[in-house]
Amino acid sequence: MSKLIDFETKKSVHINLTKSTHAGLRIELFERGLSMQEVFNALASAICEGNTHLHKLLDEIQTSKREKAIKQVTNSDAESIFNVIE
Repeated sequence: MSKLIDFETKKSVHINLTKSTHAGLRIELFERGLSMQEVFNALASAICEGNTHLHKLLDEIQTSKREKAIKQVTNSDAESIFNVIE
């Protein structure tokens, strides 16, 4: 009798959510009988499989992140300029 080998390994992922986001997500998932692990695994799989809606969301997140970084640099530059003028 041969042993069945499980080649699927799992990776643990730690994420930080705001308290309100975490609470809201828990409610949404509880109402559907889903766990966070099930949902995050399904989302990750769908992204890897090329889900166009999720890829669009990733693009939006990327744009938002870039705009936030630009705004921070712009604000920092403005403060430096004012400090030099003083």
